[in-house]
Amino acid sequence: MQERMIDDKLKPLRERIDALDQEILDLLSERARIAQAVGHVKAETGAPVFRPEREAEVLRNVATRNPGPLAGCDVQNVFREIMSACRALEKRVTVAYLGPNGTFSEQAVYLQFGHAVESLPCTSIDEVFRSVEAGTADFGVVPVENSTEGAVNRTLDLLLQTTLTISGELSLPVHHSLMTASGNMDGITQIRAHSQALAQCQTWLNQHFPNIERHAVASNGEAARMASEDHSVAAIAGEIAGQKFNLQVVKAHIQDDPHNRTRFAVVGRLLTGSSGKDQTSLVLSVPNRAGAVYNLLAPLAKHGVSMTRFESRPARMGTWEYYFYVDVEGHASDAKVANALAELKDNAAFFKLLGSYPSGL
Repeated sequence: MQERMIDDKLKPLRERIDALDQEILDLLSERARIAQAVGHVKAETGAPVFRPEREAEVLRNVATRNPGPLAGCDVQNVFREIMSACRALEKRVTVAYLGPNGTFSEQAVYLQFGHAVESLPCTSIDEVFRSVEAGTADFGVVPVENSTEGAVNRTLDLLLQTTLTISGELSLPVHHSLMTASGNMDGITQIRAHSQALAQCQTWLNQHFPNIERHAVASNGEAARMASEDHSVAAIAGEIAGQKFNLQVVKAHIQDDPHNRTRFAVVGRLLTGSSGKDQTSLVLSVPNRAGAVYNLLAPLAKHGVSMTRFESRPARMGTWEYYFYVDVEGHASDAKVANALAELKDNAAFFKLLGSYPSGL
């Protein structure tokens, strides 16, 4: 009797949900047809399929206009996948990342592009850049810095050398888990992970498993694959990697910083337009004289441009010279940013614009 009463109450609600689902489906189909029309216009004019500034604008708008009760980030996730599927009707873009499957880099790909893409796992950050430079992939997603361990130096070095530009950025929460094939540490003689992950979990590992050898490998996904094949190996990786390789979690969230995040950059040949909330990245070097760095950066203050990041890397010329990686708020086409960059270029011994792109959502 009680079940029948519950069913009677639920029936009209379910019927309303079914009706709304049909409306949503009809609207999605209409949106997809318009996206196809947009694709025809782009094909005629040679415009790029992926426009990160437009997609960033859409995601910001839906979060701002969202009336609830769904959280803004959840609404954005839904719309990201809608845009991804509609974009795939024009062309399914290929995105290279540091593999294998199950890495945080793969998660970053889907967070930026949605799932309607061709993902291309690579064995190294160098290979990600080569794949995009050779045209094997349309874009690459590479780690730039971690909130605990700082810059990913290999990425910075390659950004200096490449002809590619940055067309997007995103920040991903990084939660590391210790995993094995059995779900316990019996018989484990090695713990493997990417060098950054080992560093991010160093205090926890020293406290709980100080006598087990640690070995750095190309990626956390590769560590998970190794642990699935060798039962004397434990891996530090994300839980998605563990699921893909049928590993069991020994201990979740072992990173020393509970707020650990990694910032990723999207690289390609696309010059991104202004989205209204952007960031510009560049590389500079200065003449070796007193006050050179201060004088170099003075145009930013002069034109009211905020600097959000300043990172130095040795120039590797044996002369104690450095390259400076700088992020500033705004797009290179914005008047005040353009004026500041023009003066920076005049003052710098070396100047390279890495790209302007929407600030991470």
